[in-house]
Amino acid sequence: MIFWEIAKRNIRIHMLRSTLAMLGIVIGVVAIASMGILGNSLVSTVSESLSSVGDSVTVSPYSGGGGGMMGGGGGGGTSVNLKLSDQNFQQIKRAVAPNVAIPVLSTSERMKVGVGSDDIVATIYGVDPQYIPDLKLVLTAGDYNNGNSGCLIGSTFAEDHNIKVGSRISIGSDGEKGTLRVTGIIEERGMSFDLSTDNAIVATQDWFDNTYNRNDYDQIIVKVKEGQDTADVKTIIEKQLNKRDKIVSVMDSKATLATIYSTFGMVTTFVTAIGGISMVVAGVSIFNIMMMSVNERIKEIGIMRSIGTQKKEVMSMFIYEAAIIGVIGSIVGGILSIVAGYLISALMLGSTKYLITMANALSVGEGICFGIVVCLACGIYPAWQAANLNPIDALRHE
Repeated sequence: MIFWEIAKRNIRIHMLRSTLAMLGIVIGVVAIASMGILGNSLVSTVSESLSSVGDSVTVSPYSGGGGGMMGGGGGGGTSVNLKLSDQNFQQIKRAVAPNVAIPVLSTSERMKVGVGSDDIVATIYGVDPQYIPDLKLVLTAGDYNNGNSGCLIGSTFAEDHNIKVGSRISIGSDGEKGTLRVTGIIEERGMSFDLSTDNAIVATQDWFDNTYNRNDYDQIIVKVKEGQDTADVKTIIEKQLNKRDKIVSVMDSKATLATIYSTFGMVTTFVTAIGGISMVVAGVSIFNIMMMSVNERIKEIGIMRSIGTQKKEVMSMFIYEAAIIGVIGSIVGGILSIVAGYLISALMLGSTKYLITMANALSVGEGICFGIVVCLACGIYPAWQAANLNPIDALRHE
């Protein structure tokens, strides 16, 4: 089609100007798509580390003023000892059945690894071994506890202090609280709503009770079975234990995950919008270039109109020009955005495993489409102005 060829000719004649306009579109598409890729990869990374803990409801003592006493499962007074009693545990266990309620003890303690080593501080959890499978603690080495003197340790703790299976850990500044032998190393779990084991020790409940003379709990974790709603379990616990006074705080991991995902979604939208600013700047550049093209070709337009060229044909010529710039710039930008997304993910997240996903493909597609639409939108007014020039005035233009 002749007007398509004229549009291509005009781009070739003003190649430098057209290339600079394309470059603006390329930068805009790369900014939008690469930010979208980063946001999607960030959400995917967080989702992987949290997906395994979306089945938990965590019950802890209420730390606000005016709460009931922990030991009696209710009643007036002020909370003095922020612990959960065995009576509280039995109430929760009955209320959430057939879901599993797991009582957990915890403390922060000084310890030594090996002879002559410096004191280190880490969290020690006390858990009945029968609940270990319910907590889904996967081991990378060794076996699960087979006695009160054995313990499991997190992979980060093991790596940081060069601890192997069979190593012995002296608990207390001078080892006065005894020694634990490492029987297994727990696989890295990342962020967790039940037990944060990566930099901790998991001992048996009996060992913890005997060592610290405890008969209460720091938290109770309810593992909700598939098909049941964690929000319903949370409501049941609150109704059972917080009838008269608020004595427990209940955290629903699924609701917390939803909040986290929503927050990351807003962050992704925000950074993508920032990338869109560069596209708006590129659009202004396209608009200026198209207006210059119209002003430079006023006499040519007058000649075309005088020999019978219709307004819509003149308009199409300039829209084709904007479309060529937009399509080429957007496609090049889409290709480069994949490279940019790869580099950003590698540098900021340390992983590119989530680069090739449907969400990222949509981000690249959206960036390309947005670039084309911006170019066409910025070419419409100059094309309309060219089509509506008075042929007589155009022929007189110098």
